[in-house]
Amino acid sequence: MATYIAKRLGLALLSVWGIITIVFFMTKLIPGDAARVAAGRTATAEQVEQARQRLGLDLPVIEQYFLFLSKAFRGDLGQSASTHQSVVGDLANTVPTTLQLVIVTMIVTIAVAVPLGALSAALRDRAPDVSARILFVLAGGVPVFWLAILLQWVFASNLGWFPISGANSFGMAPPDVTGSTLVDSLIAGSPAMFFDSLAHVILPALALSAPFMSTIARNVRSNMIGALDTDYVSFAISKGAGPYRVVVHHGLRSTMGSTLTLLGMQFGWMMGAALLVESVFALPGIGTYLNQAVLNQDTFAVLGCVLVIGIVFTVASLAVELLQIWTDPRVRESHLTGAQA
Repeated sequence: MATYIAKRLGLALLSVWGIITIVFFMTKLIPGDAARVAAGRTATAEQVEQARQRLGLDLPVIEQYFLFLSKAFRGDLGQSASTHQSVVGDLANTVPTTLQLVIVTMIVTIAVAVPLGALSAALRDRAPDVSARILFVLAGGVPVFWLAILLQWVFASNLGWFPISGANSFGMAPPDVTGSTLVDSLIAGSPAMFFDSLAHVILPALALSAPFMSTIARNVRSNMIGALDTDYVSFAISKGAGPYRVVVHHGLRSTMGSTLTLLGMQFGWMMGAALLVESVFALPGIGTYLNQAVLNQDTFAVLGCVLVIGIVFTVASLAVELLQIWTDPRVRESHLTGAQA
């Protein structure tokens, strides 16, 4: 088991290194001058050159690459050309907001998609199933940013049920401890601040969850249909098993392995997709920070964001895989046999 985990950790590190390498050299193809951004629009040529030297942009590209890697291993991701702050410090201020959004989105996705997929499978080819399948297609095909704008217009602007943008209402921001407004509200012991923070994250989470909800629901439905058609389920029904036991204990449990795998991958995908939602709702997360970094040709900020997203994606995938190995003896045997081979 230890050997397998060591191999997976090695592959995870290799994946993160590959992502960083590709993105680093791609940023060099972006038109613009990061030194000019760092120095300011009114800077003289001499000031631009000083900024270039300070950021290490005057070095050959290969030397810049290895210098960045050596600093990254020491926890130094350089200085942002646009904020003039440490990229690590900027990420520490933005990542908690995105993680909060992703976690709430994941909860919404599981709470809606799993029961809906199970219901669709249990009532296969009936009216509820047909309606649910149409909903799956619509949710999976709608652009996230368009849905975010639509939700904002209907429920925030017209109905006024939710705040239109931001992370908190005026005067309702909790003391900054963790960077997550929900957690900080609980730490502050203020229910009013907590529900205000929750109200600000509901619409972004609904918009972000739509395509992922569609994928999970369809996966649950297809796997449950396969499970409900098996002989052991027919035998359980003949022995007097009720609909609830058949659907939940025999059908739904069989979908958990593939559903967990999808959720693990989706956690990383949500980190990247959050860019579209955060921009619409003006949330100060990593997506907004990455958007500004790309617009300003801020190489180190872009690399820092990609590194964080890559690490989150890799860790989430590895955690789900290890959870499957721990909970499913069949998966454990196949993985350990492959590792020994």
